[in-house]
Amino acid sequence: MRAECKSGRIEWERRLLLERFPEHVHSIRTRRITDNYIDGTSLRLRQQSDDGGETVFKLTQKLPTPAHGAQQGFTTTIYLSKSEFSLLALLPAKVLRKTRCSVLPFGIDVFEGTLKGLVLAEAEFNSAADADALTLPPFLLHEVTVDQRFTGGCLVRAEPLDLKSWRLEYGITLERSDLERA
Repeated sequence: MRAECKSGRIEWERRLLLERFPEHVHSIRTRRITDNYIDGTSLRLRQQSDDGGETVFKLTQKLPTPAHGAQQGFTTTIYLSKSEFSLLALLPAKVLRKTRCSVLPFGIDVFEGTLKGLVLAEAEFNSAADADALTLPPFLLHEVTVDQRFTGGCLVRAEPLDLKSWRLEYGITLERSDLERA
């Protein structure tokens, strides 16, 4: 499997579950993201639009590797033209939509659709040591880095009842006011 990953890079990241988007934090960048998880593959087709900026199209493959903690596996990304993206977007896929706010060093994702109310923070690192050294701000209470249910490939197949159950395991309930803010 490693021979297939020569152009990939090891990805280290930490994921954290939030009860809601934190108040009093400053987002330096906001992106609208639509991910198409192509059926029967480990491929993700992404359309990412920055507020006031250009739209970027990517095809990404994430191959898990046996490891502990923050190591998520090998990741390879290819940047696409709009026409290449449009052609690949015809493939059968499950779609996940979210808004990502950059609150350094985190990207905080606010999900839409059947995942409305879910808020996750992610931080990426260059090494396991950097990932381990991260000091968490008080609004990040529930680490879900090793909980595969909170990866995009799993979330895209989740139903609202799954999400409710998973959040309850971490002591988080969705109040009506949370749903209205999400």
